[in-house]
Amino acid sequence: MSWRLETPRVLVVDLDGSKGSAVRAQTGSMVAYEGDVQFKHTGSGGGSGLRAAFKQRLTGESLSLMDVTGRGTVHFAVDAGHLLVLDLAGDTLKAESESILCLSDGLRTDVAFTGLQGASSGQGLFTTTVTGHGQVALLSLGGPPISLRVTPATPLVVDPDAYIGSTGDLRQSFVTDVSWRNLVGESSGEAFSLRFEGHGVVHIQPEER
Repeated sequence: MSWRLETPRVLVVDLDGSKGSAVRAQTGSMVAYEGDVQFKHTGSGGGSGLRAAFKQRLTGESLSLMDVTGRGTVHFAVDAGHLLVLDLAGDTLKAESESILCLSDGLRTDVAFTGLQGASSGQGLFTTTVTGHGQVALLSLGGPPISLRVTPATPLVVDPDAYIGSTGDLRQSFVTDVSWRNLVGESSGEAFSLRFEGHGVVHIQPEER
């Protein structure tokens, strides 16, 4: 199996027919394929089983996924969004569910609590986690994604509406009483930002959701 970006907006996955070459992708994200490829709805991307289904209903953090198996070449895209492919080597990706386009079949997904103040923004109270060994394609519907490194000496503050995902040993907190929204005419609701500290990388899109 191999993954490649045919263009910044189209992911191409070559399936060799083995179990390890299967992927899960957003339902409806296939735009073209060649060969003997099968598609099967697999439910929501916050894990599997009754416990996961309960968590998804409770949190609202879910993603409709399909299993893609067989032998052939599949092209994936959503709304001409820009893509970023990440290699996970036993680490954990935290991402907004709608930002996950495709992931290796062996990766595990779940839902994690992010904090009470998440309800003030589209970022939400919960986020989807992806763990294990494999590849993940993230989707940015607001322009080419930007990856920003965080170190103990350089914490990072981001707009929650621009946040796509993050990897590494990061601590996330909420920064309230900020005035930048008022400067651009966003005066409704409580203004806050996401602050990341530690070691890791935060992926954002240059246009807010």
